Amino acid sequence: MDPALAAQLGEAVAEKVLRYRRDESGWKTCREAKGVSVSWRPSVEFPGNLYRGEGIVNGTPENVWDFVKPLTGSLREKWDENVTSFEIIQSITDTLCVTRTATPSAAMKLISPRDFVDLVLVKKYEDGTLSSNAANVEHALCPPRPGYVRGFNHPCGCFCEPVPGEPNKTKLVTFFQTDLSGYLPQSVVDTFFPRSMAGFYANLQKAVR
Repeated sequence: MDPALAAQLGEAVAEKVLRYRRDESGWKTCREAKGVSVSWRPSVEFPGNLYRGEGIVNGTPENVWDFVKPLTGSLREKWDENVTSFEIIQSITDTLCVTRTATPSAAMKLISPRDFVDLVLVKKYEDGTLSSNAANVEHALCPPRPGYVRGFNHPCGCFCEPVPGEPNKTKLVTFFQTDLSGYLPQSVVDTFFPRSMAGFYANLQKAVR
């Protein structure tokens, strides 16, 4: 992928995800449990929903980041039950890359294994927040593979934010807006994402400990 184009696309995605973080309007809570809140609003990117997860994780932002970062050395496939493999397809800079993530079947196998190819940009903000920002791309080195339905992530990401006065805690805010593709009942999709996001936080906390 052309580095200049990748950098331009990455920044555009990061701007969108930052806007999601700052815009508090229109969110509807769909799940709250064990300190984690999941809410949604209609996506403007595709005929589906944008989901937001919020929760406090015990661990410094840097420590939590080590477990969620979508870069070389990622630990996601070791603790995240929704990730079976993660690989870097093209490393463009230290903070910009193209990745492939594979996910297992889910929802009692109503959702078959998926894979996603994304351009990922990592950013660090002045307050110490670390963020990942991703969106789907096509890449010559990663055509569709047998056994997987190719899904598409519209602008998504996460923010590992410092908690004022509590250096050993992190506010983790996540955004998902994924087109799973295939012929899935909308009710299956609407149930799957809130549940899987809540599980993401629970499994992450276990891993960070």
